[in-house]
Amino acid sequence: MPSKTDKQKLVRPDRLPVTPVPPIPKVDETSELASTKYSAYRTGLSNHRTGLSEHRTSLSEYRTDLSTHRTDLSTDRTDMSMRRTGMSFQRTRMSADRTLMSVIRTSLSLISFGFTIFQFFQKMRDAGTITHAAAPRNFGTMLVLLGIVMLVVGIIYHVQFMLGLRHERAAMREAGLIYAESRFPPSMTLIAALLLLLIGIVAIISMVFQVGPFN
Repeated sequence: MPSKTDKQKLVRPDRLPVTPVPPIPKVDETSELASTKYSAYRTGLSNHRTGLSEHRTSLSEYRTDLSTHRTDLSTDRTDMSMRRTGMSFQRTRMSADRTLMSVIRTSLSLISFGFTIFQFFQKMRDAGTITHAAAPRNFGTMLVLLGIVMLVVGIIYHVQFMLGLRHERAAMREAGLIYAESRFPPSMTLIAALLLLLIGIVAIISMVFQVGPFN
């Protein structure tokens, strides 16, 4: 919203030149011209005071314009601060997504590594290469289970954090501290984590009960 100070440049009034006070006339008080000279002296004093008053008025208007300009700058800074705070919520949300992606990577490594170990020793036992494969198969099963548990904990933490973030954002919006015009889009990272969790559960069922698509 453009203000008066945006359209015109603030110019400080020129310094008032030093003018001496009119001297008191020396007149003969018994003369008929005494009253006339005193009247002229009072007129000079009045003009001098009028000039000083006009200069004070100009300075006062200049100070008022400066105050208005500072108010406009303060309003702009407040608006920018509110927008920065609103964008910080988006950055925090993306940071939470990156944290969940780290959990997904770790869980995927555990699930895939454990499933590979289990299948490798299972096939070797079925082929008769080895006779005892319970220990390595149990180790692989525990790795898959650990990956699933870690993924579940990561998903729960992510959902709780995002709900708290949304609640705090809504509260700050109601208080007028932020605009909160941009919405939070659906988290594709959370969807990927849920799909990986489903795959991990199917894999652990297939490994334990020897049923399912991964058997």
